[in-house]
Amino acid sequence: MATSKRATKRTVKKASGKKREKPGATGEGQYYHIEIRPTGQFTTFRTHDVGEKGGIQRVAGQREDGTWDTQKWLISKELAHVEQGRLIPDHEDAREVLDDLGPGPMQIEGDRFRARPGDDQAS
Repeated sequence: MATSKRATKRTVKKASGKKREKPGATGEGQYYHIEIRPTGQFTTFRTHDVGEKGGIQRVAGQREDGTWDTQKWLISKELAHVEQGRLIPDHEDAREVLDDLGPGPMQIEGDRFRARPGDDQAS
């Protein structure tokens, strides 16, 4: 059986050296990403819906020693908006998560935010 050498979008992108954007970096997704801990601390990830489906999700990470902790929160763009680099809740569920994170996550780029270390009370 012959293998096709046809160029696809993926192979062209890979060949041109263009790397995949980090989730939330372009600002075109459905969620705001609030990082609590760096991805490098974890080896495996699992996403859990919190409350209604599609609204708020918790991304849990497992460390090498087997312990789990919150790596980041995903908040639907229907439940919050951005003003001057700050995430402002438009729904009570989003307000609860953001209140638990402390003074307010700061925008890094696009839809990505970072909560200050030690602010995660909801893990």
